[in-house]
Amino acid sequence: MNRSSHFANISGLAYKPFNDKLTEKLKKLGYKKIKYLNKDGAQAMILTNNTEQVLAFRGTQPKELNDIAADLKSWKMKSKTDGEVHDGFYDEVEKLWADIIPLISATKPLFITGHSLGGAMATIAASRLEKQTECLYTFGSPRVGNKKFIDHVLVKHYRWRNNNDLVPTVPFFIMGFRHHGTFCYLNSYGKLRNGMSLWQRFKDKMRGHWQAIKKFELADGFRDHGIAHYIKHTKNSNL
Repeated sequence: MNRSSHFANISGLAYKPFNDKLTEKLKKLGYKKIKYLNKDGAQAMILTNNTEQVLAFRGTQPKELNDIAADLKSWKMKSKTDGEVHDGFYDEVEKLWADIIPLISATKPLFITGHSLGGAMATIAASRLEKQTECLYTFGSPRVGNKKFIDHVLVKHYRWRNNNDLVPTVPFFIMGFRHHGTFCYLNSYGKLRNGMSLWQRFKDKMRGHWQAIKKFELADGFRDHGIAHYIKHTKNSNL
């Protein structure tokens, strides 16, 4: 399994109930030490094996009012590093931060990951743990901060977007929010296609909408956001 697929899988598992069944699944992935964090609706997992550690944030749960409230707090506030970040995403990270710091080892490479809201939280966490972070993997992440914040996050970052996934389009560019990282675009056939022109991207998006309509799935932007698509389609990448 390549690294992007591996971390997409972990980001998906972060949505599961934190219980013995999940622990067994994570142990099968090779993680011997597992710590679950859950505070006021914000959740994360810290996983450790002999060679690395992983910080994985849980994304938006549509039935969790706390998550919806976090997504809607789209004004900017001062980051703890540089620039400004989305207030709701900042607040979710803050809930867990005091518990995260003592659990991060300074001697093992750190990988940070998350899907949706979890991807936004992962980006903020990576900006604070820049020296320890080996790589950041996010899937369907919204924009997180302003240009100054993005320009000062010096972390290797693979930012995945699946075709018509709507979440990466918010908060809007016109509001001063920007994306960070190496853009990894999954086209309507589930293939990694970077370097496409605007016209090629437009045609591919229309193709994705048409594929959804043929299956009577009208909300393609929401359908494409599901973590299952990222888990499935990153399997063939080499990132």
